[in-house]
Amino acid sequence: MTKIAVSASGPDLSAQVNPRFGRAPYFLLINPDTLEFEAVANQENFQAAQGAGIQSAALVARHRPAAVLTGNCGPNAYNTLAAAGIPVFLGITGSVREAIEQYRQGKLSPAPAPNAASHWG
Repeated sequence: MTKIAVSASGPDLSAQVNPRFGRAPYFLLINPDTLEFEAVANQENFQAAQGAGIQSAALVARHRPAAVLTGNCGPNAYNTLAAAGIPVFLGITGSVREAIEQYRQGKLSPAPAPNAASHWG
């Protein structure tokens, strides 16, 4: 089953896409064809003093999604996801349901690079 990971502000499809990948409260793992999903809490990482991006990327990568949809992603998280072979789609806004629909319609393109600065070098 193909799953898409989306950084989310809440645990369901009506939640807004969270603009900060590493500090998103949830990641929704969604089958884009059926909209069946699993909400994965990012509790430990979104409150981390540092390293939130890498830890969040590792959490998501363990679920092996076909892609990640998010607002912004720093270089550490981006590189962790890229190393796992997971394309990252950036600048995503609106509800999670809207983001998945845009993905399904082929309206989104994977980002060639991160779009946020590293906070910890």
